[in-house]
Amino acid sequence: MPVRPIGHNRAMPAREDDILTPSQLNTLARDLLEGAFPLVWVEGELGNVTRPSSGHLYFTLKDARAQVRCAMFRPKSQWLKFQPREGLRVLARGRLTLYEARGDYQMVLEHLEEAGEGALRREFEQLRARLAAEGLFDAARKRELPAHVRRLAVITSPSGAAVRDVLSVLARRFPLLEVDLLPTLVQGESAAAQITSLLRRADASGRYDVILVTRGGGSLEDLWAFNDEQLARAIAASQTPVVSAVGHETDFSLADFAADLRAPTPSVAAELLVPDQRELAARVRRAQAQLLGSQRHLLRQWMQRADRAGLRLGAQSPQSRLQLLRRRQADAARHLDAQLRARLDRLQARLRHARARLQLHDPARQLAALRQRLAALRLQPPMDARLRHDTLRLHALARSLEAVSPLATVARGYAIVSREDGRVVRSASEVSPGDRLQARLADGTIAVRVEGDGA
Repeated sequence: MPVRPIGHNRAMPAREDDILTPSQLNTLARDLLEGAFPLVWVEGELGNVTRPSSGHLYFTLKDARAQVRCAMFRPKSQWLKFQPREGLRVLARGRLTLYEARGDYQMVLEHLEEAGEGALRREFEQLRARLAAEGLFDAARKRELPAHVRRLAVITSPSGAAVRDVLSVLARRFPLLEVDLLPTLVQGESAAAQITSLLRRADASGRYDVILVTRGGGSLEDLWAFNDEQLARAIAASQTPVVSAVGHETDFSLADFAADLRAPTPSVAAELLVPDQRELAARVRRAQAQLLGSQRHLLRQWMQRADRAGLRLGAQSPQSRLQLLRRRQADAARHLDAQLRARLDRLQARLRHARARLQLHDPARQLAALRQRLAALRLQPPMDARLRHDTLRLHALARSLEAVSPLATVARGYAIVSREDGRVVRSASEVSPGDRLQARLADGTIAVRVEGDGA
């Protein structure tokens, strides 16, 4: 039964008796190697070390009975912390593959370190896992750094590059900070105990806002003092916030995991601990400008309130109230005077009217009127004769009018015939059978209808 690599069938023959080319066979072998082997660790001695201008690293890993060709390409090889050389014992991690041009299998490496570091790294990983399981590195137990650090303890070597970098950055960014350098060994067998002792003493003093534990870069063995279990526990138990800046950006130690803040380098730690004095001065200027603006605004408000209060106080002073009462008194006096004048005018008018009525009913006036009437009555006889004459004349004219009046004729038994619209019928030819007419008699009017022809 033919073997088929998982996820690849490009070079597989269709039948068992198919013939493969060398390139197809190499491809099949490469796929088998890469699919069957995960990343592996190999310890051995370096041989045939070459580094061409491309920056790639080529060598063999060998022991007393065998050797393996290895390649480490530039993106990985440029981060090596040591110089590979003939005869150096190393620990390599990579994957197996096939170099098809020669038909040789080889390892493509992702990591390479000196063999002595391998044991230390395994010890480091085991200790880190155990302390992490205890919750020593939990984010919940980490303390926040104060917003403004006034006193700082720096635990490091007094002659190393790290302390120079830290002090230089602190002096440039915030020279007002009080810094105490607590000198200690940062490498060697007694370094971990010294660092732990200084850390506990600095924390117990209560003098410092933050404690900085730092040193420059180096190999894993150089940084091993900061992977001490007791130091990690002391950092975690510290009541004062602890910042760890050990080695370079790619270096990690147990002190970094246990600290409240890990900085990639000593210089970055100094920048994180203090503000830039120029930025702080700018913030102070902005705050001062805001404060002055707020003070001016409040001053204007208080001045306006004082003006309003002064106006109210002036309006409520005794002199102002007396003037107001005087104005009100004068207004009331004018109003009362106007009312009295109006009432007096009304009373005078009523008096004039009463005098006029009294004059009409004055006895002397009435007596004079009666005397005038009496004088007129004395002239009445001539007027009576005139009245009788006019009466007789009126009767004569009435008799003459009655003699020619149609009403007198009607009273003798005649009638006046008219149409409904009031026109008088003067001839029989003016009516027709069926016409309705009115006949006026002496004592009323009756309705009649024409029955036949008047001829």
